[in-house]
Amino acid sequence: MNDLKMNIREKMFREMKDKAIFNQAKDYAFDYADHAFDRNVYPAEEAIAGLDIFNEVLPDQSGQPADILKQLHHYGSPATVSQIWGRYFGFVTGGTIPTALAAKMLSDFWDQNAGLYVMSPIVSKLESVVETWLKQLFNFPDKTVAGFVSGTSMGTLCGLAAARYRILQRLGWDVNEKGLFGAPKIRIVTGKQVHSSAIKGISILGFGKDSIEWVDVDEQGRIIPEQIPALDDRTILILQAGNVCSGSFDAFDQVCDRAAQANAWVHIDGAFGLWAAGSAKLKHLTKGMEKANSWSADAHKTLNTPYDCGIVLCNDSEALVSALQASGSYLVYGDKRDGLLYTPEMSKRARIVELWATMKYLGRQGIDELVYGLHERAVQLAKGLADVGFQILNDVVFNQVLVACETDDLTDSTLKRIQESGECWCGGAEWDNRKVIRVSVCSWATTTDDIVRTIKAFKKAYAEIKKP
Repeated sequence: MNDLKMNIREKMFREMKDKAIFNQAKDYAFDYADHAFDRNVYPAEEAIAGLDIFNEVLPDQSGQPADILKQLHHYGSPATVSQIWGRYFGFVTGGTIPTALAAKMLSDFWDQNAGLYVMSPIVSKLESVVETWLKQLFNFPDKTVAGFVSGTSMGTLCGLAAARYRILQRLGWDVNEKGLFGAPKIRIVTGKQVHSSAIKGISILGFGKDSIEWVDVDEQGRIIPEQIPALDDRTILILQAGNVCSGSFDAFDQVCDRAAQANAWVHIDGAFGLWAAGSAKLKHLTKGMEKANSWSADAHKTLNTPYDCGIVLCNDSEALVSALQASGSYLVYGDKRDGLLYTPEMSKRARIVELWATMKYLGRQGIDELVYGLHERAVQLAKGLADVGFQILNDVVFNQVLVACETDDLTDSTLKRIQESGECWCGGAEWDNRKVIRVSVCSWATTTDDIVRTIKAFKKAYAEIKKP
């Protein structure tokens, strides 16, 4: 056994030094990038069938690196979904900015654990810098702190955990010591179209879905301010910056003022919509959002960083840290930023590197151009589809377009035909008791020509379904 361990260690030392496998991986990556614009958006049936080659028992002996990488590229690359290019609209899935992707490649070699300053001074520094940049971009209070997590699902969980801690602490209950059994009841108020990740966070944190006080929404999915019940200092109010289907934004300015008067906690789920604040022509959508207490967002959506890159922001650092901080005699906290204070993870990858690289590369002007460009392409798509007879069911205020045919059956059949074509890929949803094709324009790589091709794909699919 010792000889085997020594042999494998010697083998890995040699592989690290001679760089052959890294050059091979680089060549495969470049080959993938070279052909990504030419291939179908969704993998062909042949490519999916080829994945059966991965069905094998765990090998007894060490494998050959070159063979492993070859298998991944030959069979894995064709079976990927081309999410980062111009005609993938299936989910709110952003593209990848080249500079950020390159920074991630370098960061992967660093392989930093981003929990503590002593683990990685560079990561701590970049987190501090980006935290400041985010506050400037969003016009958030200076006391706001940021935690860098996997995605908005985790960011929302963190924001709600901070809210739970603060509300119960004000009521004389230490949830960290006493738990929830016997704790004062916390009210959860939110709109009927709140994102499922918020509901998941509510369940995980022990509030229970049955405790939610649901508020009616308007035809665009926005919470109706006049329908919100009386708030108090035991209330968590969850709002949305970007409805997951329509892209609509709640009336933050009005609602947050009312919440502040009642000393209620407001969390804004802004997975893709928070970034509208970075566009001069769209920031009106986020007016007043700085009055909330916590926010969650995904940089890997609208900002187009590589996956995964989520953010939680909170204007009550004590509440966030108290809700999430880990303790242990071996943990070396210092006077520099220790990232694990602001996230649930004890260990986390250095995702801040690609977020810093993205914001450094784009700057304010580039962020504005990127964010507004997504909106422009969504408007172009909505108009083009309406011109050829499709129904557009939402006001295209940001990057989401809801498309329907005359009947649910026609909508479903047309969507299936579009997906099968490989020309573009969209997902389905339900909106106002109707089946819809949900189009999310999220990639920097989506051009006017991509939209034209997508409109043609819709038109062709519909014609084929209607053909006698």
